[in-house]
Amino acid sequence: MRKLILQFIVLFIPFLMWSQQDAQYTQYMYNMSVINPAYTTDNIGVISIGGLHRSQWAGIVGAPKSSNLFAHTPINNNVEIGLTLINDNVGDVVKENNFFVDVAYKLDLEENGNLSFGIKTGITLFDVNFNGFALESGDVFTDPDFDTNINQSFFNFGAGAYYNTNNYYIGLSIPNILKSKHLDRNNGKYQGTEQAHIFLTGGYVVELNNLFKLKPAFMAKSVKGSPITLDITANMLYNNKVEFGIGYRIKDAFSGMINFSVSPEFRIGYAYDHTISNLGPFNSGSHELIVLYDLFILKPTNGFDKSPRFF
Repeated sequence: MRKLILQFIVLFIPFLMWSQQDAQYTQYMYNMSVINPAYTTDNIGVISIGGLHRSQWAGIVGAPKSSNLFAHTPINNNVEIGLTLINDNVGDVVKENNFFVDVAYKLDLEENGNLSFGIKTGITLFDVNFNGFALESGDVFTDPDFDTNINQSFFNFGAGAYYNTNNYYIGLSIPNILKSKHLDRNNGKYQGTEQAHIFLTGGYVVELNNLFKLKPAFMAKSVKGSPITLDITANMLYNNKVEFGIGYRIKDAFSGMINFSVSPEFRIGYAYDHTISNLGPFNSGSHELIVLYDLFILKPTNGFDKSPRFF
């Protein structure tokens, strides 16, 4: 019975309260363009492409899953453009697809690094289908307050700022500024409103020797009606080939991650979260896979050393 109740809460939490709604990422340091449109690189002639899939709370029926694809490239020394596709799925009942275009303008501060400002704009397709929805017991869910499917689209835009040097970066962003109401039923008893999320990210590289680099980083996320989420990670990079690290999400999870540079252009990584919150007894953790690829459209330079993603 406790598991059934938990599944019900997990499924309907986006509707019942203002809460953390944007997907959570453990490998956020490689997924920066999704949360901050101002993220830029110095890799002119290179299209940076990436994909991430996250399965949250494995073992819970109907647990959230999130996937995204992103690509970005500088078109000159000051302007970078990008595209982001995000799919969030909760139990094949709640589905959300986001399509965004990013534009960033970078100021070269010479020996003081780079400062960039970015905007993103696009559309969100929100779909809820209760047809045939049943709890684990097989009973069909018939609550009259949720007997109508939802199929809506919303325009949204976001903004961000990003500063980096060869050794560190810091970014502040709001990917979705406009508030979107998904649900308002039973005279306001059940309301689902997507609030703006504020992200603060930062990272620093410490070169220990010719082979090892230590890369601590953090991500803080804030949204109205929910406590601040804080991720703290520490990754070790060996010979620019293998990276491994640990992380801690305050009062939520411990994480382990590893990624490999298969070639100068291709990198693949995996992260595992062990849940320590009150959901811990009901799941076997979360899994996250990321793939990064740099497509050269011009002759390669030393761009890999200059990108904050690799330091």
